[in-house]
Amino acid sequence: MRQHSSNRASTLALSRALPRAFAALLVAATAACNSLLAVDNPGRVPTSALSDPALAPTLDASALGTFECAFVQYILTAGVLTNEYNTSNFFVDSNIWGWRGVETKTAPGSCVGSRTATSLGFYTPMQQARFQAEDAVARISAFTDDQVPGRVKMLAELSAYAGYSYILLGEGMCTMTVNNGPAMTRADTYKAAVQKFTDALGFAATSGYVDITNMAHVGRARAYLDLGDLTNAATEALLVPTGYVRVAEFSESTPARENRIYNMTIRNDFLSVGPTYRNLTVGGKADPRVKAVDTGHNGQDGVTRQWAQQKYTGNGAATIPLASWIEAQLIYAEAVGGQSAKDAINRVRAVSGIAPLDGSEGTDITAIVLEERRRQLFSEGTRLGDMLRKGIPFPTGVNTKGQTYGPTTCVPLPDVETQNNPNLQGKG
Repeated sequence: MRQHSSNRASTLALSRALPRAFAALLVAATAACNSLLAVDNPGRVPTSALSDPALAPTLDASALGTFECAFVQYILTAGVLTNEYNTSNFFVDSNIWGWRGVETKTAPGSCVGSRTATSLGFYTPMQQARFQAEDAVARISAFTDDQVPGRVKMLAELSAYAGYSYILLGEGMCTMTVNNGPAMTRADTYKAAVQKFTDALGFAATSGYVDITNMAHVGRARAYLDLGDLTNAATEALLVPTGYVRVAEFSESTPARENRIYNMTIRNDFLSVGPTYRNLTVGGKADPRVKAVDTGHNGQDGVTRQWAQQKYTGNGAATIPLASWIEAQLIYAEAVGGQSAKDAINRVRAVSGIAPLDGSEGTDITAIVLEERRRQLFSEGTRLGDMLRKGIPFPTGVNTKGQTYGPTTCVPLPDVETQNNPNLQGKG
């Protein structure tokens, strides 16, 4: 499970009072989010205070908290794009993603401040998470071990989270950019992720931080898979020990720290599990990896039947897997194919008490692996990357509400980026 220090809760409380000066620094560093990057924090201190060694734990915790908020935003947005979820509310800020419209360019997203918020979009919060992690690495690197106990562990952790920020931005966006820079291809973004994970592994090796070592191996395996480097993907995946999992944590301390998947799918009936994820079976038995129940009523829009996911059934305590041995095994399966892939799938199936492959799945090992990933990693933020990587068709025509699908598959850079980044103006 995710490793964390006993004082992380108090540190997170401090992180919620990070100065507005840090938000201003974010805006200055990247036009990707312009004024949308403003963080709702009550405190005000000079930007120079962020270079105080005493604030290192706060910088670390703040970056992790921002990533966790961005991660859940990504899962929900990508889930709607891939029909893991259907919108069951009538609010436009959700439905533009449900019909995959060009309007999504105006919705870069944010960390919401209300349990009843319906907006989707992940670009702004994920860019925030990336910047905060990288900025914290730069600042903490300038301190000494005597000034900051656990300094190298922080650097390992922050580098790994920066790596995951790059992976998710690469898997979700059509193109990328960072810190007012030029356009980056998706491959460029994955290469940046590989470097961040390599940095994390270097720091973790000197600090004995085994949890981050494993997290970085999963992340680097995923980045290599995205790059089509199957040999390195398989090698990295096999380094992850059986049973390992790193999770994103949530709490009810503030709405921004809550698990929005629970809020959107159970508490508020705003999103409904998509039809292709309902009543799934394996060998004639219900598939325990994708639990969805018919609530017996329609969602908030009054017309969409509300099917509630049962993977995250709490708000504060419902953790979300970020990096795991299970995902590593499925990466290995996709990378190597053949009987070794089937063996890996069967190892993963055994964790959920599912019978091994019996031949009824067909002979196309790629299709078998992708279906296992679709089910095993349901609502963990991997399906959009899978569909784009493997060219899996997105639905066309009209959606379940009769709304005509737009052209969005990968997410284009939002207007706030293309209109404010001098390297991209006129290219959006």
